[in-house]
Amino acid sequence: MYRMAVLGDKDSIYGYAALGMDVCPVTDDVAAAHKLRELAEGNYAVIYITEALAERIPGEIGRYREQMLPAIIQIPGVYGNTGAGIEGVRKSVEQAVGSDILFGNQ
Repeated sequence: MYRMAVLGDKDSIYGYAALGMDVCPVTDDVAAAHKLRELAEGNYAVIYITEALAERIPGEIGRYREQMLPAIIQIPGVYGNTGAGIEGVRKSVEQAVGSDILFGNQ
C-alpha cells in the first residue's frame, strides 16, 4: 500500500500527522534533498513539500517530474504562500489536458 508524506519546516508540517501522513521535518537543503530521494524511492505515492523548501531544491524535485509516482505537490507553509504550489498544479493539468483550464490558450 502506498503512503503519503509531507516534507518541510517543523512548524508547517506537524499538523499533517493528524491526517495520517508521515511528517519529515528538515532544516537544511542537503538533508531535504536526501529525505526527498529516500521518500521517492520508497513506498510513497504522494509527497507534499512546502513551497519555501521546494524553492531551495528544484533540481531534486525535477528528477521525479516525468515519473508517474511519486506526485510531489507544493503546499504553503506557515510563513506565507508564494503561489508556486497552485502554479505547479496548473502546469501539470495543462500538460495533461493540453490547455490551460483557467485561462484557455492565449
